[in-house]
Amino acid sequence: MGLTNQSTGLGVINHVIGRESFNHERVVALAGNPNVGKSTVFNSLTGLNQHTGNWPGKTVANAQGRYEYKGQSFILVDIPGTYSLMSNSMEEEVARDFVCFGKPDTTVIVTDATCLERNLNLVLQVLEITPKVVVCVNLIDEAARKKISINLSRLKTALGVPVIGTNARNSVGLNDLMKAVDDVAQNRNMTVPLRVTYDPVIEESIRRIEPNVKKVVGDEINSRWVSIKLLDGEITIIRSLEKFLGIKLDEDQELAESLVRTKKYLSDQGIHEEKFRDLIVSSLVQKAEEICQNGVVQFEKPKVNQFDRRMDRILLSKILGIPIMIGLLALIFWLTIVGANYPSQVISSLLFGVEEKLTVFFAMVHAPGWLHDALVLGVYRTLAWVVSVMLPPMAIFFPLFTLLEDSGYLPRIAFNLDGFFQRACAHGKQALTMCMGFGCDAAGIIGCRIIDSPRERLIAILTNNFVPCNGRFPTLIAISSIFIGGLVAEPYRSLVSTLAMVGVILLGVVMTLTISRLISKTILKGVPSSFTLELPPYRKPQLGRILVRSLMDRTLFVLGRAVCVAAPAGLFIWCMANIQLGGSSILNQFAQFLQPFAALIGLDGYILMAFILGLPANEIVIPIMIMSYLSTGSMLELSSLTELRALLIDHGWTWLTGVCVMLFSLMHYPCGTTLWTIKKETKSWKWTLLAFMIPTVTGILICFIVAQAARLLFF
Repeated sequence: MGLTNQSTGLGVINHVIGRESFNHERVVALAGNPNVGKSTVFNSLTGLNQHTGNWPGKTVANAQGRYEYKGQSFILVDIPGTYSLMSNSMEEEVARDFVCFGKPDTTVIVTDATCLERNLNLVLQVLEITPKVVVCVNLIDEAARKKISINLSRLKTALGVPVIGTNARNSVGLNDLMKAVDDVAQNRNMTVPLRVTYDPVIEESIRRIEPNVKKVVGDEINSRWVSIKLLDGEITIIRSLEKFLGIKLDEDQELAESLVRTKKYLSDQGIHEEKFRDLIVSSLVQKAEEICQNGVVQFEKPKVNQFDRRMDRILLSKILGIPIMIGLLALIFWLTIVGANYPSQVISSLLFGVEEKLTVFFAMVHAPGWLHDALVLGVYRTLAWVVSVMLPPMAIFFPLFTLLEDSGYLPRIAFNLDGFFQRACAHGKQALTMCMGFGCDAAGIIGCRIIDSPRERLIAILTNNFVPCNGRFPTLIAISSIFIGGLVAEPYRSLVSTLAMVGVILLGVVMTLTISRLISKTILKGVPSSFTLELPPYRKPQLGRILVRSLMDRTLFVLGRAVCVAAPAGLFIWCMANIQLGGSSILNQFAQFLQPFAALIGLDGYILMAFILGLPANEIVIPIMIMSYLSTGSMLELSSLTELRALLIDHGWTWLTGVCVMLFSLMHYPCGTTLWTIKKETKSWKWTLLAFMIPTVTGILICFIVAQAARLLFF
């Protein structure tokens, strides 16, 4: 199994249409509703390491990967999860256009065996477009646990296309799926797909217009389906036909006249565009029900999904939902803070033991003193601190957070927060992108594509940075443990540190809502739109995959990025501290220049300098502070948070400094990667600059108010 890169949006469609670029490889489209295990099927077949969180609306780009079957290479394209192809949203339009114009040799539609009837709506719509379809009934293991049996043979007969049962998480049925795909792609299995029969008036209207449509589109696309779209008033299909096939439906006079006459016929029968679509949808739903009730789906338990309903009555309760959410968040932070101390000390002792050996080695080879100091005291010591302090909390926090995601709880968080976002005049889906931001702000920005409204998408992009990403969590955890937890006696320090972290997260959510409302009332005025969020079933988390995914995809990825950035940063800071200009180091001069302004917001010049120099990655802010302080004071080996506390206090830190550092870390400009992602998503330097300025100005104002108020009251 080989891998390729990922292509975003519709760019991959043009790639597929060319076809020469794939060297006769077969192209397979992977479609399906959100949360049916589509990405898991994709990963299992291709090996591409794509995140597979258990919540809807995650896949917002077309990812592609390769797999081999019997010597034939297949390009598998994972298109956005969607409930229909009616172009109500960006993901629906992307999915529709790939199936229509991407020219896939086979379209695999992944369905959920536990709720097959609902998933058949999409299957029936795809069958109207192309006969080259394979239906994958996934999650048959979960269906078996819920005593739901699926008669795959009857479903195959009803749909007229191959139907394969799979459990993709355990690779069950994937060989049969690849064989079915190969047979359809190479025309060894000539499918006869089911055609839904609509209301007689609609069927008559299709009969009247389809011949004219057929003359224009030829065999390039299913003329019956295009006729339905035209009668439905779906103008996006006209744009897509022109964009991808060069067919200009609106310029054909005969077709235009026929369309007007047919719509008048429908109007005379009391069917306008809105009712037309309702009748279409009703027919699809009715057909799906008919198929499932005809012996395809059988329930051994009359009351299925009772556990999910009981859990949702508690977790989504207006009274208990938010407190439980906050409690789970507090538990995660408490476990992270308590559990990270000992491994951090062990790793630090090991790494700083290596530093002593490096010093001996440099002495043995008679290396210049400046080279030793630059590489060992500058680069290596910074890296040692990054690894020893960042690795343990990330290795605990990310698996716990992934556990919530994999169990299906994260969509419940979005559900609980939906009302708040509506009152903030923002889109409810912003709750989902905000949750994605806890992992990585850049991923959260890309996730904003699931928001259809351009106005609301921009609001989500501009406020995404107010929740801390994984690069800021180690800083927040370290400072809260040292200066907030340090205010109380030992037995209560972990509890107080946990409450401080929960408070910071809640403040980030409050600021997200506040700034979203402010933006929606000023520069991006408008009324929030509604959306439907499907709550996935609760699932037993796969602990092995959680550990691998959270440690490899998140912990080591973030740590690797921090190390790559921290190494040159350590060297750069050392050079700044040792290059003298006018009797003082560049580091001191820069920090002293920033000192007056930094003091106003509760920081010092070195702290503010660290945030400025930490633009490439949030992970290196504290290492830069440490290098700055160490370059101007005693060389201290930081083997624990206790020694870090001593270093910071020696340089004038108080509890107020710690609070302001946490606030500014929460609310300041996004990292360089996120800013670049914002520029790519908005295609505008103006919005990128606003995304930089809004959190930064907010952070400065909040820190100024807190610092000045605290000095008046306590100092």
